[in-house]
Amino acid sequence: MTTAALTAGLERIPDQLGYLVISEDGVLASAGELENDEHTASVMMQMVRTASRFMLSGSVDVPFKRMSVIMDDFVYTVTVSAQKVFVVKRQQNQREPVNV
Repeated sequence: MTTAALTAGLERIPDQLGYLVISEDGVLASAGELENDEHTASVMMQMVRTASRFMLSGSVDVPFKRMSVIMDDFVYTVTVSAQKVFVVKRQQNQREPVNV
């Protein structure tokens, strides 16, 4: 699979600051603030492995398809598909509290 096929559409995600495409073999593609970010890739893979251990009893499905890691200024959106992990770093759109 070509890099263009792996990353198709990732550049068009609104407010994205960077992305990683990861497999068990390592980083397959990266761009923006996550370009060549092996440390973040390693941390995200460990989080996916940990979350994957939480299987519901009797379930054969993958326990999740998407995970969000919310920080003060940005969000990592992690999607697992076809034995690949797609991580997109997006600008956090803080909403002002509503006063009633």
